[in-house]
Amino acid sequence: MVHGGADHGGGIAAAIGGLLSFLEKLAGMEPPEIFSAVLPGIAAMQNIHPLLVHFPIAFLSGFFALDLAGSLFKKTAWRRVASGLLYLGAAASILTATAGFIAADSVPHGGNVHQIMENHEHFGIAVVIFALSLAGWRALKGGVIEGAANTLFLILAAIMCGIMVLGADLGGLMVYRYGVAVSAVPVSAEDLMHHHEGEEAHDHEHGTVPGEMHDHHEPAPVSEPMHDHEAEPAHTHAPSAEHTHNHDHAHDSSHQHNHAHPAAGQ
Repeated sequence: MVHGGADHGGGIAAAIGGLLSFLEKLAGMEPPEIFSAVLPGIAAMQNIHPLLVHFPIAFLSGFFALDLAGSLFKKTAWRRVASGLLYLGAAASILTATAGFIAADSVPHGGNVHQIMENHEHFGIAVVIFALSLAGWRALKGGVIEGAANTLFLILAAIMCGIMVLGADLGGLMVYRYGVAVSAVPVSAEDLMHHHEGEEAHDHEHGTVPGEMHDHHEPAPVSEPMHDHEAEPAHTHAPSAEHTHNHDHAHDSSHQHNHAHPAAGQ
């Protein structure tokens, strides 16, 4: 079955109807309520540090990748674009670090997280220093650095990106393992059971046409050539008709044995 009305409650028509209903509700709200309704994730955040942290990561990572490729392939235009990403990343790192310091003072955390947060801050400060230094060096050289100086520049940029990864990893550790600045939703065993039952029901119903069975796990058997000894019929010892064995003895021609075997079923 194609994804559509059955899976999403009416398809495009229902989506348009839901959007119009949402806009109608917004018309009767106050500005703070509109902000919470349109951006509920940001409204629920205790600080904006998690929102800003993505920008220096994206800008500085893109800068390093593009500048390295431009240096290897002698693409000056690529390196000039990389310079713009570096400048944006340096500015974003300042804003992100500032928001991080504010968050550290406002977010409650236990003693087991304090040292992780301290290391996270140190990595963030190091990224700001590297980004501002590289951006200033790049600006003084007119956007492109050549020769051995460029090799040193790329090494420093790689170190900066490595420190940024380490800092981001500690940030994820604080959030996903220790739940810093996260309002966890309690989940009971019954909720988990209903969730798994819903997934199983969806898996059974997804793509199934009434009256038709689909097997997604076992492929159709492939016929293999049969060997000669496999093609031979099974031997049976049950005779199908009566027959007689005559045994003649060479030493006595008059002596004969007649053995009669009844037919099967008689």
